[in-house]
Amino acid sequence: MSLIKIDKKIVGYTVVKDAAAESKFAKKAASVEDNVIRMHEKLERPEKLVGSTYKVKTPVSDHAMYVTINDLVLNEGTPHEQRRPFEIFINSKNLDHYQWIVALTRVMSAVFRKGGDVTFIVDELKAVFDPRGGYWQPGGTFMPSIIADLGHIVEKHLIEIGLLKKVEPSKDTQKFIDEKRAEYEARDKQTDAFAKGSFPEGAQLCVKCNTAAAVLLDGCQTCLNCGYSKCG
Repeated sequence: MSLIKIDKKIVGYTVVKDAAAESKFAKKAASVEDNVIRMHEKLERPEKLVGSTYKVKTPVSDHAMYVTINDLVLNEGTPHEQRRPFEIFINSKNLDHYQWIVALTRVMSAVFRKGGDVTFIVDELKAVFDPRGGYWQPGGTFMPSIIADLGHIVEKHLIEIGLLKKVEPSKDTQKFIDEKRAEYEARDKQTDAFAKGSFPEGAQLCVKCNTAAAVLLDGCQTCLNCGYSKCG
């Protein structure tokens, strides 16, 4: 190889690539990608699905509802293995809700089988409010409707299978919550009819997380669950 002397200022450069090697790598990557099975509406239902059943007991109904979500395991045994919700069923002895239960489960199952990002359905369900009023869950969480309760169940399931990440307070927020909680508990406790749970008695409803965890400190309502404060 002969030496080439450069006697001028270098103003630019290009990298010479091995076209054959690059083409081979691209074909290999495309081949691996083609073998990955993704969720789509034409994917047939297998003989066996992995599922979970959740019990929903609300004070607005005499009978409990049982929500079953079945998942399809894609690319089982490979690095691309993933569980995706495939169908949902709701069973209840209360026939008053039969029509909307059948309609809702069919629509939700169709959305699941469509593929893509199905996590949006959680926010849509949680945003439904009952005009007759909601109810309190054990622990002080307010549910604006049965549909919103169903949205929380779907959210819990999607977190368990890895499609959603559980939102946790940051270290600074958690430290702030712990300090405010200790400060409040050191004072005389108030009493409140619905506040029976992991939060202090007298806690009010937080407008952000719908949990009875907001307490009055230094003239400002502060939530001991999510850290929300009207004073910023």
